[in-house]
Amino acid sequence: MSDSLRLCIYLCIMILTTNGVRILPLTLIRKPIKNRFIRSFLYYVPYVTLAVMTFPAIMEATQSPIAGLIALVAGVLAAFFGLGLLPVSIICCVVVFICETFLV
Repeated sequence: MSDSLRLCIYLCIMILTTNGVRILPLTLIRKPIKNRFIRSFLYYVPYVTLAVMTFPAIMEATQSPIAGLIALVAGVLAAFFGLGLLPVSIICCVVVFICETFLV
């Protein structure tokens, strides 16, 4: 099988998968969803997806995963105490800088 044919097959599979996920719910579900479990599940899907993409990136963005973990804990604590996005990100950057300067 040639590389161009294999590439076309891969592209067709990707197109069907991506469009299927978007089109099937629109065509199959026409009424409002009344089930509380499904509604709550669908409500949290974007947050879980964001967390799944963000947390590994936090750990791999630094030279050592320990610095990323310490910055994550510092950021969660800063956000828990009501600081906004900019102060939390500044705190995380400073913590990573300190950890990688003195610990690594």
